[in-house]
Amino acid sequence: MADGSRLICASADLEDGGTGVRFDIDWFGEPATAFVIRFRGQVRAFLNRCAHVPVELDWQEGAFFDADQRFLICATHGAMYEPLTGACVLGPCKGRRLVPVPVEEVAGLVYVLPAG
Repeated sequence: MADGSRLICASADLEDGGTGVRFDIDWFGEPATAFVIRFRGQVRAFLNRCAHVPVELDWQEGAFFDADQRFLICATHGAMYEPLTGACVLGPCKGRRLVPVPVEEVAGLVYVLPAG
């Protein structure tokens, strides 16, 4: 685990393709909201900010996946993002991507790492 890391949640809180966990971070000196999800067994985190217009993605707290649990979806614009990379695959921001947030999973816990 890296110095300056902070606990987000227990690994068991992240079901594959299920509800994500929101958390607040200091992103290069600015307060921001981020989220962490599990997809295909891998933990990923992103700023909770659509690549099209900076609005939060989840339509209910922690609801980031589409109905098929294949993509992350912006509740406002319908933009769809690949969960492992954050790349927009459909919608007004196609070709752009979500901003990744560094996280690691160690001994059954998920931590956010210092940015940069």
